[in-house]
Amino acid sequence: MTEHLLSLVHGRQGHFRLESGHHGDVWFQLETLCLRSREIQTFTARLAARLAPYEVEVICGPLVEGAFVALLVALELGCDFAYAERFADAKREELFPVEYHVPKGLQPMVKGKRVAIVNDFISAGSAVRGTFLDLNSLGARVVAIGALLALGDAVGEFVAEHRIALELLDRLPSNLWTPSQCPLCTAGVPLEIAGTS
Repeated sequence: MTEHLLSLVHGRQGHFRLESGHHGDVWFQLETLCLRSREIQTFTARLAARLAPYEVEVICGPLVEGAFVALLVALELGCDFAYAERFADAKREELFPVEYHVPKGLQPMVKGKRVAIVNDFISAGSAVRGTFLDLNSLGARVVAIGALLALGDAVGEFVAEHRIALELLDRLPSNLWTPSQCPLCTAGVPLEIAGTS
């Protein structure tokens, strides 16, 4: 299954600065994930089946690609859909500098509701963390986080800390370092700015 999922996206090895501020050695071009929408539906249906027991009222996905996956899961479950917009401040250097916010028009829809955050792939979890913080501030009850794939275990640590259920179709090992502990920096490997992750 994972091999088929990975065939839908372009990925490569290298030295990348991820949205979270961490450095990693693998990057996926997730813009291509939903290009063949019929193929991705098989995976979103499986993820919806895993989230069904949580009696979710709203599925919320971080823009951009995570929201597409979230919308397909919401359609499968027959529940409401919301999304969180990305706000980046290029001057912030610390880890997790990007914020995610549910648009004002959708905020009343999530208050007091049982919400699952759904994303595409999760590595450090910047998008789901930001979405979670905003949903919490709006009075939503985040009961689960779901994704097609997790790279590494950073999201596992996050859900354990916040006592949220985690539903993944699969997990792959992945290297993730803080900038000060990155062996690729030490080795002089050129750093690229990757997409969100």
